Amino acid sequence: MTYVGIQTQIRRNNFNSVLLILAFPIVLLGMVYAILYFSQRQQEVQIVNDTFVRVVPFVILGTTIWFLVAWMIHNSLIRMATGSKPLERIENKRVYNLVENLCISKGMRVPQIYVIEDDSLNAFASGINQRTFSVTLSRGIIDKLEDDELEGVIAHELSHIRNRDVRLMIVSIIFVGIFAFVAEMAFRSIRFGALSRGKKDTGVAILVVIVVSAICYLIALLLRFGISRSREYMADAGAAEMTRKPYALASALRKISSDPLIEAVENRDVAQLFIENPQPEEKKFSFSNLFSTHPPIQKRIELLDQFA
Repeated sequence: MTYVGIQTQIRRNNFNSVLLILAFPIVLLGMVYAILYFSQRQQEVQIVNDTFVRVVPFVILGTTIWFLVAWMIHNSLIRMATGSKPLERIENKRVYNLVENLCISKGMRVPQIYVIEDDSLNAFASGINQRTFSVTLSRGIIDKLEDDELEGVIAHELSHIRNRDVRLMIVSIIFVGIFAFVAEMAFRSIRFGALSRGKKDTGVAILVVIVVSAICYLIALLLRFGISRSREYMADAGAAEMTRKPYALASALRKISSDPLIEAVENRDVAQLFIENPQPEEKKFSFSNLFSTHPPIQKRIELLDQFA
């Protein structure tokens, strides 16, 4: 894959972040209207339209509040979901030296550094701005990789920060969470309203909610897949350019591929932030894996080996 350059990649990801911010509310409103229209099919269209107009402000307000809250506390939520904690500098000077040297070489502000106390090998970057950018490493990846290999992994995660991949993924995770919440609320409201309508109408309404929610979630996955599929390749290329040692990252990926699982990580959306999927095999093989944002790790290794 051709490395297009840091400024081009930043512009692309900034544009894609704005695209997601605009697209997801539009799809969400379409989802709400479809649920109202099909689940209330016995009513006139005008009644459905009037109901939709009344609920739009609440949907927009709720979405905005959700987004702002998640935007402000996303780092805390991610730390809770991964079990990470600050990495103490005095006990991990090797890691800090590697991170700081790479940041100095590229004129970057040093991000926060966290650790997941797990013997497996994995890492991820997160954050939306200079204040919240962070790199998280598992204890296993710190202890089991050689300096060149660990430097390659850190450079990969710093490339995600430089490219603004992390901001794009945070926006995506927030809005996919909103879809799931709205679908759950719609399902609950119809289920609890079963006493006021016939069983047949209730069954149809629930089926409609399931189908519409599935379609909207699929659209969300397609949007995320379409704009972020290449991000791991770009970060690999950025790491190779940053360290001048593509063979070191390739070697690190080989070791990571043998043991990437982290028990604390249960959320699939958070899992996509990692350099390799940290979830067990039975969770990996699902319909959503068809739209994975991570390309096969073996293919990434092969591409890096071409430049070794």
